[in-house]
Amino acid sequence: MQLLLALAPLWLVFEIVQLVLSERILGIKQIQSRQDPRRDRPGPLVAAIWSVALIAYGIWTLSLLFIPGCRAQALALLGITALGYALRSNATLKWVLVILTFEGSLRVGMLVSLSAIILRAPR
Repeated sequence: MQLLLALAPLWLVFEIVQLVLSERILGIKQIQSRQDPRRDRPGPLVAAIWSVALIAYGIWTLSLLFIPGCRAQALALLGITALGYALRSNATLKWVLVILTFEGSLRVGMLVSLSAIILRAPR
């Protein structure tokens, strides 16, 4: 249990990096210049690494469902991700950035909550 929860700060950093990268790749400057960032970025290696990280993140989140004190945060993370994906799949590039930012900030909040559980746990 503690090992799974100990990974929460790592995933918190991952979410923050993901927010920064989504702004850089799909930022306001790219939207204003009418560039389509899906054409040439990211490269295949980065995309493969990112995909593996996202799959690991999903497995970690699902495994949190088996920890009684973490079920609410795990369900929230899964729900936020599913809703965000559904909204992003039907949105224009301008709205994808807004949805990604909002979705990421909600997930960061859930990961901060999980990290606080670690800090409050008796040693």
